[in-house]
Amino acid sequence: MKISYTILTVFLVFLSCNNSQKSSEVELIDEKDSLQNLDIRHQIANANGYENWKDVSELAFTFNVDRGENHFDRAWIWKSKTGSVSMISATDTIHYNRSKMDSIVMKTDAAFINDKYWLLAPFQLLWDKGITFSEKENAVAPISKDTLAQLTIVYGNDGGYTPGDAYDFFYDHDFKIKEWNYRKGNTEAPSMSTTWEDYENFSGIEIAKMHKDSTGGFKLYFSNISVKKETAN
Repeated sequence: MKISYTILTVFLVFLSCNNSQKSSEVELIDEKDSLQNLDIRHQIANANGYENWKDVSELAFTFNVDRGENHFDRAWIWKSKTGSVSMISATDTIHYNRSKMDSIVMKTDAAFINDKYWLLAPFQLLWDKGITFSEKENAVAPISKDTLAQLTIVYGNDGGYTPGDAYDFFYDHDFKIKEWNYRKGNTEAPSMSTTWEDYENFSGIEIAKMHKDSTGGFKLYFSNISVKKETAN
């Protein structure tokens, strides 16, 4: 049974705010960021293999969502050096380039940004602009109730797909994300909280393949992950 469009809108709230990163995913860090915040962001990204991303030429993955008896999936092939993206679902196959966007593919690109954010959120900490940060050395994780460090990011109110939204990242002493909150419009109460688990290394890129809510009835996970690197000439 395929998941309904109404249910799918729940997942599309997890979108990277910066819609201007079509030509290049690697952006310089805002010079106004404090050294401390810069260091935390880099340590989280590096714990997931960020230093290896420069060698990646293609990333393929299937984005899956299970909620009760409902299942949804769509597959992506992203050639990160050229900006070429292919989306394969049960009903459509769409090819486009992020450097040549038009209104027809905007909805597809919004879905791509959503799914990529779930997959590579540690890297988005460095890629995205217009974000403010705050930290807590000891915070209670929303699901496990473990005491972890917390990094909160809030997107600016101008532009992008989810202006003003906030994310709380709960990470351990190895700077690996264990849980997170999504807070739509930077509300105090989380709109959604999930785990980050089942990490696996793909050609030097660490990816959390499974995300669950507190009930276990919602699962968002990745399959068919493939990372290709540039070959030396």
